[in-house]
Amino acid sequence: MRRRDFLKHGTTATLIGLAGCTGGESGRETTTGGETETTTEGTAAAETTTEESLSGTLKVATYSSFVDAPSSSPGPWVKEEFEKRHPDVTVEWQTPENELNYYIQRASQGVDIDTDVYVGLNVDHLIRIDEKLGETQLFTRTADELSNYGHVEDGLKFDPESRAIPYDTGYISLVYDENEIEQAPETFDDLLADRYAGDLIVQNAKTAATGRAFLLWTIYNRGEDQYLDYWKKLKNNDVKILGSWSDAYTAYENGEAPMVVSYSTDQVYANRQDKDMSKHQVGFLDGQGYANPEGMAKFANTDVPELAEAFMDFLLSKQAQQKIAQLNVQFPATDWAPLSEEFEKYAKIPENPVTFTYEELQGNVDSWVDSWAREIAGGR
Repeated sequence: MRRRDFLKHGTTATLIGLAGCTGGESGRETTTGGETETTTEGTAAAETTTEESLSGTLKVATYSSFVDAPSSSPGPWVKEEFEKRHPDVTVEWQTPENELNYYIQRASQGVDIDTDVYVGLNVDHLIRIDEKLGETQLFTRTADELSNYGHVEDGLKFDPESRAIPYDTGYISLVYDENEIEQAPETFDDLLADRYAGDLIVQNAKTAATGRAFLLWTIYNRGEDQYLDYWKKLKNNDVKILGSWSDAYTAYENGEAPMVVSYSTDQVYANRQDKDMSKHQVGFLDGQGYANPEGMAKFANTDVPELAEAFMDFLLSKQAQQKIAQLNVQFPATDWAPLSEEFEKYAKIPENPVTFTYEELQGNVDSWVDSWAREIAGGR
């Protein structure tokens, strides 16, 4: 795989490099957090040792599918492997129903937060935190404490204050059934054609991360002044708006429409499930895909900061990066985790990944989403 330059369009940040490509010198050995890793001719071999200096319980919050999605969640492996490295440590997962909003609400009310790390942040979350909490600090800068931070791809770093550290990324795309779609749409304009009337399922931008990312992609492509006009035309073409990614994808698999907004790693999932690949084709509009990196952060009031940092550093290790990408069906966020043959074959990367920076979204994203919800989704 060759490294790609993620080109800058307008004021959007340049994304440099490709998450998941191998990096570093051949034969170089590094030891971090009790782990010795050797790279030989692009192949990672990890030797795990125990680290007995850390002890206690680490409480890690995340979204539920990171922990309990059947056969594919990274959470169980992460817990087992980290505890193996640190025999005196216990990892406790927390999956509050309202996810990050639960902690924002507690912080705004001055209620103590008994959690140490959050896994599953994106740039929208950070903006919501800063707008809702003001000077109240929910997370704290951790990058300087992580020995593996230097391997994080620069183009995926989305927090100007380095509180949130990327650990994986996905690209929003279309997934379609080529048995039903004779000619796949190649541009955003194509989606408005009569031939695609009623063919597309999207997620609600108010309630689903994929829906919000797709909305932001349309704003990026059409501009702040034109995106609502575009969505009105899309709505007139009978686009279906469902509440969550799960709702939308289930409807797609049930044949309710031949196209759905999802991730460009969809064929990895399809291959593992022995699905008919013709029903899992990936399409990028205007050669673009919206990059949606996920990050982790240390809670400011944790009473086990060193343990939290060790856990975050572990998630950036070569072994964890490769395993999380495999289980979460996303791309690594670092330059030293080689992609599996499966990913090389089935995971798709857009020619021109795009995204908005923190600075571009700050003060805008809520009003964009609210306007969309009011005019397109009926206030939902």
